[in-house]
Amino acid sequence: MRRLIVNADDFGLTSGINRAIGEAHDHGVVTSATLMANSGAFDEAARMAHSRSQLSVGCHVVLLDGEPVLPASRVATLLQGGGRNGAHQFRESLNDFVVASFRHRLNPGEIEAEAAAQIERMQQAGIQASHFDTHKHAHMFPAVLRPLLRAARARGVPAVRNPFGQVWPLPLSSLLRSRQLWKRFAQLNALRNFATGFRREVEGHGLRTTDGSLGVLVTGVLDLKLFTVIVDSLPEGTWEFVCHPGYNDAGLEKVRTRLRQSREQELQVLTSFEAREALRRRSIELISYREL
Repeated sequence: MRRLIVNADDFGLTSGINRAIGEAHDHGVVTSATLMANSGAFDEAARMAHSRSQLSVGCHVVLLDGEPVLPASRVATLLQGGGRNGAHQFRESLNDFVVASFRHRLNPGEIEAEAAAQIERMQQAGIQASHFDTHKHAHMFPAVLRPLLRAARARGVPAVRNPFGQVWPLPLSSLLRSRQLWKRFAQLNALRNFATGFRREVEGHGLRTTDGSLGVLVTGVLDLKLFTVIVDSLPEGTWEFVCHPGYNDAGLEKVRTRLRQSREQELQVLTSFEAREALRRRSIELISYREL
């Protein structure tokens, strides 16, 4: 049996992203989305979630490249410069965040408290999170994962994204033609060293997860050909396809993101007849995180 969750990240970031996620669910293959509790279009996204009973909504926990929900004084180690000089922004760089994590400069209590606050903001809006993941997959690192799992378990969040998985056999010519894909291919292979520990921690905290994630390698370059290759290579089990549909509009210009025109290209793929046909041809069952 092959089952697939298609999860759209960045729900709530902008109105254009909200609209695209709604369209990709209503007319396409998106079954789940993860909502950013500290985002500018959060209220609109919450209303959309209430009007779509089949859309499974989780929490897209943000610990870098944004602002905390909690006061800066309560999450000082998570902020740029340790919160000194009035800083109230998370670190912008994933590399800086990872280095701070491995040097034990991130207070796990602050990570847990901030994640709890983001989940609680969703709950206060009437949304019980079906799962959680993190911006830029920050939860793949052990020192970050553990406090996040504690926060999720305490607030009844039953599942978490498994950010790991085989790097599916894309055509070698595609990898060699794109320097971006080749570099990410090497990075993902190296990060798989954390996969065994990840599953052990998730099981130890009593949460559920999938067999792994797809789509991470091709974020920013996804097209119908790559989607079809990935689907055709899907093994037995339950997997998540990570995607970022959106509109490259004036609202997106106001936020920090490397994904701009690619969001519209992803939306076209996710709402296409060909995408549904690829899933049907391989007898892949679309499910949401609620059915995990």
